[in-house]
Amino acid sequence: MRAYPLLPVTIFAALNLLAVDGVAQVGSAEPPAVGVVAAESRPMAETTEINGRIQSIERVDLVPRVTAFLKERLFTEGAEVKKGDILYRLEKPPFEADVEAKQAAVAQAKAQLENANLTLSRAQELLQKSSGTQVAVDNALADQRTAAAQVEAAQAQLHQAHINLDYTDIKSPIDGRIGRTSVTIGNVVSPTSGALATVVSADPIYVTFPVAMRRVLELRDRYADRGGLDAVKIRLKLPNGRMYGQTGKLDFVDIGVAKDTDTIVLRATIPNPVIRTVGTAQLHELFDDEFVTVSLQAVQPLKVLAVPRLAVLSDQQGDYVYVVNAQNVAEQRRVKLGQSTPEIAAVTEGLKEGEKIVVEGIQRVRPGLAVSPAVASAMTTGR
Repeated sequence: MRAYPLLPVTIFAALNLLAVDGVAQVGSAEPPAVGVVAAESRPMAETTEINGRIQSIERVDLVPRVTAFLKERLFTEGAEVKKGDILYRLEKPPFEADVEAKQAAVAQAKAQLENANLTLSRAQELLQKSSGTQVAVDNALADQRTAAAQVEAAQAQLHQAHINLDYTDIKSPIDGRIGRTSVTIGNVVSPTSGALATVVSADPIYVTFPVAMRRVLELRDRYADRGGLDAVKIRLKLPNGRMYGQTGKLDFVDIGVAKDTDTIVLRATIPNPVIRTVGTAQLHELFDDEFVTVSLQAVQPLKVLAVPRLAVLSDQQGDYVYVVNAQNVAEQRRVKLGQSTPEIAAVTEGLKEGEKIVVEGIQRVRPGLAVSPAVASAMTTGR
């Protein structure tokens, strides 16, 4: 066997001293530092988020009123148009010729009426001189009335011909933005061809959304002395998650409740101004048929016991926070949350105003652990 020299006693002593010193350091470690805020009452806007859809207040499909060849398109697709602007022009000569033919018919009818008037006048003179008969006068009067009716019929046909001629200019009936054309120049169009294009109004605009009837009644009763649902304002969250800058107002509540969902459709009007111009097109933030998230907000905020949202943790038993008591010991406190936002949580049960809640260094906290609390930073508290 190979013999190994014994370690000197001094080395064992040094190791023992190091071990004892380490235990002493662990035992005397400082409590972990945490940032705390006091639970306090503060106003919070009461909100309900619902899926909604944008709808133009005015929407018009441009449909031909007569059958003709499409001769011209006088607009740029996607551009703003004004009421009365000529958007399409159909072939005019056939309709102009029809107007001329109807004008000739009116002139002919008027000539016949003039002749009938002369015949009636002669018959009446002869009757007065006892040279004529009442039968002749009656026949002349009937002919005169027939001729007068023919003049009116001819004038009505002329009026219809002018209307048809006017229909060859297809005009915008509203101010708005026009979409794509569905028919190109040279095609024959008619009332059965469908819409040539669609014009929609842009500013202001509607947003419609279904709301649970229970929620509608709650808001109406709560703000009965402030105008009922008129005291509720509308905010929109766009598909990219950004909040829309304008605020809307309810202007319509449907007359019936959906039987399968117990919801009722509400509608609000919201401004939709031009945000920029690209070429001839004026772009708006909201588009017809766009899907948005509607935030139904009470004008008068509620007083709630609020804590920063990041202070609230969750497990299988529910939500909880860490409260630092008077002895600077962390306690796990089960809480019940009410209406909350991404930054602030409203606590309805489990906390009292003024209690200190851990918001920084939560990962270092355990129930019953002594901590070293300090006021949390403004960035954490959301102030």
